[in-house]
This record gives sequence, structure tokens and C-alpha cells, in this order.
Amino acid sequence: MKFKRHNELEYGLRPIHIAPMIDCFFLLLIFFMFASSFTFQSSINVKLPKVVTSDMVQDQNVVVTITGENVIYLNGTVVTLKELSRKLQESDHQTRPLLIRSDRRASVGRVVDVWDLCRNLGIERIHIATNQDL
Repeated sequence: MKFKRHNELEYGLRPIHIAPMIDCFFLLLIFFMFASSFTFQSSINVKLPKVVTSDMVQDQNVVVTITGENVIYLNGTVVTLKELSRKLQESDHQTRPLLIRSDRRASVGRVVDVWDLCRNLGIERIHIATNQDL
């Protein structure tokens, strides 16, 4: 009678099949690649207003986002109007164009406040992000 232990010693250890492990690894890799988001500022959800005419802006912009709850973000970080004014004064943002991404539910007053603040700081190239209505 042969025992299992002696059988393994006589014929060697069983080989490890790597092909199923590689298949599982690549399936997990593909899953995580599709599950991740590659969009710009995906953490701030903004529904842009639709327009019939618009131009594409290709410059490297400073992005000010205004959500539907009138919360202001500067390049992805929450700021108040005073902080926005201070940060725009301290840095080189006056030389770069400014892009305002405003939710369609945001108050017009908040958008005008940000626009006016930027004009007072001497920023001349201010753009508003929209979705083109096809």
C-alpha cells in the first residue's frame, strides 16, 4: 500500500500551474483600469449649461469651479471669496487665463462675484465653461 506522502516523494512535488494565476491577474488589472476614472476633476460634479455657439480654449487655465450649492473650488480645493482673492494675488494666476466652471443651478450672483473679483485683480482673460448643444 502506497501512502500519499510516499507517492509525492517518489514522483516529486506537483507543478504549479501559472497560466490560471496570470489570467486572474490580468482580469483584475483590466477591471481596475475600467473602474478608475480618467476625467478631469472627477470629484467635483458640475452640470455645465448648454449653448449653441462656443469656442474651444486650448490654454493652460486656472480653474475656478462653482457647484450647485455655491461652493467655490480653486483647482480642486475649497476656498472662500477672500481666500480666492488672496491666492490669485499671491501666485502667477494673473498671467494665465481663468476658466469658470459653474453648475447650471449655481446662483448668478456667485458667478458674478467671482467674475468681478477676477476683473478687480487684473485678470483679463476669463472664460466660462459650457457644453455645446448639438
